[in-house]
Amino acid sequence: MVSGQRVLLVAAEPREFDGLPRHCSNVSQLSWPVYWAKSAECDGRQFFMVANGAGAAFAGKAAEVGWEACRPDAMVSMGFCGALDPALQIGDVFVATAVDAGERRLAVRVPQSAPNCAQGILASIDRVAQTAAEKQRLRDTGASAVEMEAAGVAASARARGIPFFCVKSVTDTAAQSFVIDLNQALLSDGHFGTINLLTSALRNPGKAFPELFRLRRSCLTAARTLGEFIAGCRF
Repeated sequence: MVSGQRVLLVAAEPREFDGLPRHCSNVSQLSWPVYWAKSAECDGRQFFMVANGAGAAFAGKAAEVGWEACRPDAMVSMGFCGALDPALQIGDVFVATAVDAGERRLAVRVPQSAPNCAQGILASIDRVAQTAAEKQRLRDTGASAVEMEAAGVAASARARGIPFFCVKSVTDTAAQSFVIDLNQALLSDGHFGTINLLTSALRNPGKAFPELFRLRRSCLTAARTLGEFIAGCRF
């Protein structure tokens, strides 16, 4: 552990941090110009947690705000991901060894932590991977998991010359397709609109509403395992 280390943790939604505060002390709200931000102490380190919406642009903005506010020693893209590797299951922690963002492959450092995690290439794209077929196409590129924010955080860390890490937890498996159109539900501010989700769900309520309940349970599991892992990480 690096005593006194300042770590900026960037996610899309506040719920992605739900599993971490129980491992921390002195959790407090921050008045940063982002959607949500808190600070906490964990085993001699200072965590700065920021959630600012889905996608590289919103994550990059969060990273920039965090850099100006706290001058972190490391930046971490953390949160939820979809599995591309069929071996990955709900709640599995995935540590990226590289991030593929279109035609760019971005370097990532691997934290010193417990060995109970999967590792591989992360695809960082500009939409939700909605179907099993789309996930298979991404898998064919060599990636093992997919999400939307890591590229934005990685670019900010690289511009500042500080270490970048990427730790995710799985909320949907490689074989899972969504009935609800999550991309249509995503608003221009980077957050999922409740009305949009319900409107999409009402088109096929027999399948969509059970899917929403399953996704909620998956997110709770993923947040718990992610929080446990981050608290034990050594960045």
